[in-house]
Amino acid sequence: MGVPPGRVTSRAWVRALLRLVFALALPAVLVAVWWAASAGSTNVYWPPLRTVFGAFPDVWTGERLRGDVLPSVLRLAAGYIAGVAIGTVIGSRRWVRALCEPVLEFLRAVPPPVLVPVIMLFAGIGDTMKIAVIASGCVWPVLLNTVEGVRAVDPVLADTARSYGITGVARLRDVVLRSASPQIFAGLRQALSIGIILMVISEMFAAGNGLGFTIVQFQRGFAIPDMWTGILLLGLLGFLLSVLFGLAERRVLGWYHGLRASGRRSP
Repeated sequence: MGVPPGRVTSRAWVRALLRLVFALALPAVLVAVWWAASAGSTNVYWPPLRTVFGAFPDVWTGERLRGDVLPSVLRLAAGYIAGVAIGTVIGSRRWVRALCEPVLEFLRAVPPPVLVPVIMLFAGIGDTMKIAVIASGCVWPVLLNTVEGVRAVDPVLADTARSYGITGVARLRDVVLRSASPQIFAGLRQALSIGIILMVISEMFAAGNGLGFTIVQFQRGFAIPDMWTGILLLGLLGFLLSVLFGLAERRVLGWYHGLRASGRRSP
C-alpha cells in the first residue's frame, strides 16, 4: 500500500520546518550572545546591539536602498555574467584555450585588490571600473569551472547533436551549456563571497554610491552605529543572495538533481 498524500505532505512540512530551525538556531544564539555582551557597553566603537538595531530603520530607508544597495547588486551581477561568458568562450574553443592559458595563469596569481589602481587607469572611476574589479576576482572560480564543464561535455552527446544538425546557438544552449551547467553553478556559488568582498572594495575607491562607499562614509563621520548597520546589511545581503542562488540552482538544475537522486536509489 502506498503512503497517503496527506502524510507525505505533512512529512515534507516537518522536514522543511526542521531545516529552518537548524538554519536559524546558530544565528539566533550569536545574536543573543552579542546582545548580552554589548548591553552595557560604553565604547564608542562597540555600541550596544539594541542601539544598532534602533538605527537600522532610520539609516536604510527606501531611497538609500535604491541608491546604494541596488547599484551594488547590479555590479555584482555584471561580474558574474562576465565570468560565465568568458569561461564559455574559452572552454568551447581549443585554440582560444591554448592561446589564453598562459595569460590566465599569470593573472590568476595576482590578487584582485592589487589591480584596482591599474583598472582605474584604464576604466576610469565609474561603474565600468567597479564591474571590472568584481569580474577580475569572481571570474576565476566561474571561469575554471565553466572551462572544465564545457571540456567535459559527453562526446557521444556532442556527436549526436552534430548528426542531427544541431549547431551554432542551439548547440551552445541545449548541449554545451546544459551539460556544463552543474559545474558553472558550482563556480558561481564559490564566487559569491569573493564577488561581495570585491564589490565592497571597489566601492571604497572614488565611488559616489554603493554599500562600500556608504560604510566608509559612516566610519569617517564617526557614525559608528550607522556603520554597524551597513555591515549587518552586507551580511544579510550575502545571506539573501545565497538563498536566492540556491533556489535558482534547484530550479535550473532540477533535471541534474533528479538524475543524481535516481542514481542513488538504483541498486
